[in-house]
Amino acid sequence: MQSTANYLWLLSDILGQGATANVFRGRNKKTGDLYAVKVFNNLSFLRPADVQTREFEVLKKLNHKNIVKLFAIEEEMSSRHKVLVMEYCPCASLYSVLEEHSNSFGLPELEFLIVSRDVVAGMNHLRENGIIHRDIKPGNIMRVIGEDGQSVYKLTDFGAARELEDDEQFVSLYGTEEYLHPDMYERAVLRKDHQKKYGANVDLWSIGVTFYHAATGSLPFRPFEGPRRNKEVMYKIITGKPSGAISGVQRTENGPIDWMWDLPLYCNLSLGLQTLFCPVLANILEADQEKCWSFDQFFAETNDIFDRIVIHVFSLQQMALHKIYIHTDNTTTDFQDLIYKQTKIPSQNQELLYEGRRLVLEPGRQAQHFPATTEENPIFVVTREMVSIIGLRYDELNIPKVIGHYDLDIDSNMAKAVTAIVNYYCRIAASLLLGQELMRKGISWLIEIVKDEYNETIHKNTEVSLKFSFCNRAREKDLKIYEHVMQMNVEPEIYEIHSKLLRIQSSHENMELSLREIKEDLSPGGRLSDSWTRVEGTLPSDRNVEKLQVLFNLVAEICNQFKKDKAQRRLAYNEEQIHKFDKQKLAIHATKAFTLFKEECVSKYEIFRSKAHEWMRQTIQARKQLFTLRNQCFDIAEEVTKYQNYINEYQDSIPQKMFANPGGIKPPVNPIYTSPNTLVEMTVGMRKLKEEMEGVVKELAENNHILERFGALTMDGGFRNVDCI
Repeated sequence: MQSTANYLWLLSDILGQGATANVFRGRNKKTGDLYAVKVFNNLSFLRPADVQTREFEVLKKLNHKNIVKLFAIEEEMSSRHKVLVMEYCPCASLYSVLEEHSNSFGLPELEFLIVSRDVVAGMNHLRENGIIHRDIKPGNIMRVIGEDGQSVYKLTDFGAARELEDDEQFVSLYGTEEYLHPDMYERAVLRKDHQKKYGANVDLWSIGVTFYHAATGSLPFRPFEGPRRNKEVMYKIITGKPSGAISGVQRTENGPIDWMWDLPLYCNLSLGLQTLFCPVLANILEADQEKCWSFDQFFAETNDIFDRIVIHVFSLQQMALHKIYIHTDNTTTDFQDLIYKQTKIPSQNQELLYEGRRLVLEPGRQAQHFPATTEENPIFVVTREMVSIIGLRYDELNIPKVIGHYDLDIDSNMAKAVTAIVNYYCRIAASLLLGQELMRKGISWLIEIVKDEYNETIHKNTEVSLKFSFCNRAREKDLKIYEHVMQMNVEPEIYEIHSKLLRIQSSHENMELSLREIKEDLSPGGRLSDSWTRVEGTLPSDRNVEKLQVLFNLVAEICNQFKKDKAQRRLAYNEEQIHKFDKQKLAIHATKAFTLFKEECVSKYEIFRSKAHEWMRQTIQARKQLFTLRNQCFDIAEEVTKYQNYINEYQDSIPQKMFANPGGIKPPVNPIYTSPNTLVEMTVGMRKLKEEMEGVVKELAENNHILERFGALTMDGGFRNVDCI
């Protein structure tokens, strides 16, 4: 036990070790509250006095939620050496978080955003106070849990920190070699003398490496044997990196360097976030300090990312889930442009659905007023044009081979790799299942949309049928009037109208046949029904994700035991036998996980995707056909209306023609009237004509009334109650 006037700690209760100091978990003597106590070792006292006190002076200037807080500087009772009493962070460091099995391929997207946001905020506070850190890495970023249950990350370990303005330079060397700027690496690691000086933006390189590590679970620059085993190749990679590249990996011994400008597929970050963050990494991972961004640029670009909100969008035809990062004051037009960037669906072809209904967003509506979305409840985007199904993009990672011979170091590393892959299978299986569930939901919604479009077409078709009925009856009345009332030939226009109406009616009948076929396709069991979605692919009831999670827990438990075995360096006989048995179990569990993932999750997903592609092709064809038929309805309605107007004009002109040629009136067939030229006969003929005309007018009024009532009807009857007329 050691202590100061107000704090005490056990030497066995160590939190971390460094080159010049150890950190212990301590307690306040009066309150019992936990603190982190940093105690310096003898090596630290070999440094110049100003260097020894620099950390004290730096910490006194800082006060920010993303920087570990200094509470007191006290003297240890026996040695009288100064110790730092700091904020206790119970959740260890970002390095420890990345060592967790679930984070082997990088942090989840939300956690990565929290890390990057907090590191940027902490660094901004440092620069506002003219301080450079010089040893940024995951081990120097501590984690605590905030009041809202989310992580909070804090910069710590300011032993290498010093005051340095943006235009100042320094020559001293500090830092951890994997995260060092190339100019510093050359001198500090390879021990090569040069006259280069370093500016404040060397911290940006370290931040870039740290962010890449957090996003992927791996360092961005890796020689085949590792950065500490092949330092010359490491230096070659970081200095020879093409401008804009964000990683370089040597995959074979003495092999070439594979440069990458994007993050790997296996990382957890969405395409939307990668599109924003990769340019940041590219511009701070520049060996040439002249090309590297300034801190002002870095803060501006990263805060632009953090200021955005996320709108989840599922492209139904592509079977792909997207995250759209957008500012709250951006409009629908901006939103559609961002959708296009990720889906390549032009804005004019985008149809939006949300919770089963069409979503209409006015062009000027701001994103903050869009519906709230989640991965499970996104906005669906569809298009009438055929696009290829993309599905989930992921790396096909295989289980590492379990080596037969006994070796604690190799076994521990192998178990760690196996555990990482099985956890990856769990994550991908969950994403594959989510994609299928969203497809099932979206397909059922799209079917209802098609039914609505069918009903609208039927509605218009019924209106056309009523107009046809009126025209045919009116035409027959006109012919009757001409033939039986007036002593004149039927005018040729009437026959011409009759001929054209017959041609239109033939086209109309073909259209009705197509509508009946579409109705059959939409009926239960038809080509466009969604019955297949309930039998194809994987379902939540299969519990494949849960089965994989059980296997992951089993291999993770063995992995943790192998890590303990490795630390012992040598096992007793019985423990060695248990280790070998566990190794066999590890191989069995890993094989089961691989088989379950490939044969159940992936294979069935591919079958579902193939079925979805064919269903979508037929549905798009049906929608295009409905669109064409509806346009034909409007065209036919326009033509019929035109001929209806012609008929009305003829009906209006009949009395005028009669008065213009009264001698052309046929005598009524009645034996009472012996002479057709008498006034009585004329009166009777006119009366009969009037009755005929009144009949036509009455029927016209009745048909118009029917049309008005039909137009006012709602579609409450739905798809099932509406049929072709």
